[in-house]
Amino acid sequence: MGRLRRSRTHHAQRDVHRAARTRARTKDLDQIQLIDLDPKNRAALEAQPLDLEKPGLAQHYCVECAKYFESDHALQSHWKSKVHKRRCKALKEPAYTIEEAERAAGLGKEGKRPTSTNTALEQEMTV
Repeated sequence: MGRLRRSRTHHAQRDVHRAARTRARTKDLDQIQLIDLDPKNRAALEAQPLDLEKPGLAQHYCVECAKYFESDHALQSHWKSKVHKRRCKALKEPAYTIEEAERAAGLGKEGKRPTSTNTALEQEMTV
């Protein structure tokens, strides 16, 4: 029969991992909620001056997804897509706060056992 070929079977994995490390990152949901969806900032983003460096001369911008599009037709079709609708649904939920993240990690004040120094201080304060 002959030996089965085993070498060079994972050559694409390296390229996939490298692309994931170096790809352009988009804005996070909390950045969009706190900054871009503010009415003043939203109006400024929707009516940007001409910019030769950005796609579509920066005239077709989706604020919710933080993406530029080449034409108005591409922007209109993006607004009807599932990707945009999912992003809008995710933006309706409130953003996580630092306190919520600390509570999830177990660093919050709720649910902590009082230590001996805390109980001694509380007893002295009540007396």
